[in-house]
Amino acid sequence: MGVLAGNLWLLLLLLLGVRLVTAEDVLLQAAFVQRSLTSEKEPGEYTYDIDREEVFHVDLERKDIVWRLPQFRDFTTFPAVNALSNIAILRSNLDILMRRSNNTPVENVPPKVTLYPEKPAELGEPNVLICLADAFLPPVINLTWVKNGQEVKDTEETDFYPNTDHSFRKFSYLTFVPNAEDVYYCRVEHWGLAQPLTKEWNLDMVESLPETVANVVCGLGLAVGIVGIIVGTVILIKNRQNSEANSRRRPR
Repeated sequence: MGVLAGNLWLLLLLLLGVRLVTAEDVLLQAAFVQRSLTSEKEPGEYTYDIDREEVFHVDLERKDIVWRLPQFRDFTTFPAVNALSNIAILRSNLDILMRRSNNTPVENVPPKVTLYPEKPAELGEPNVLICLADAFLPPVINLTWVKNGQEVKDTEETDFYPNTDHSFRKFSYLTFVPNAEDVYYCRVEHWGLAQPLTKEWNLDMVESLPETVANVVCGLGLAVGIVGIIVGTVILIKNRQNSEANSRRRPR
């Protein structure tokens, strides 16, 4: 399957769990690295999530913070060097684990794919088609949009979002105007699939929206309803950093 040919070894670090607004609110710090036998610099990722919604991630190539909502940068900062240091440690540990495990690759778990519009589709009204690939492992996947048999390039994707069972999910978005004659497909390629998986959508398909509205809204950068919670998370991250810095400065 092109770029999806081969095996990967994966090391995932999850740091879970602080109470923010209610007992159900969970802050998740996640970092992972992966590599094959042919390359020691496969992609990795470093993110902070709140209740399965991304607060920010670190662009490891540009060595910079990417806030899911730009206004979050007005409340605090996060030193990208901390993430880069953690990623370097994970890469070193992964190399050790690969040798100790006799280079046993990670299990390939196929994705569960859902295709649906952001809001109920109406003829001629601009909308967004959302392709969700969920519960897959390792985090290497191709999501391709096809309209009336032609591949569509003008699309957007999120990063890989970690699940609590150590699998991943990823969203892909296609802005469109519903037309009675148009047929859309989301084609998914992953090592866990014997062949590409294709999901179809057209205006005649009547489907209820899945119970992932919060994920969809945040993924589209319109997370008005959770801004308050995430702002609290950002402030909490800053307070935690200050506490750690003060602890290091105290005499022992």
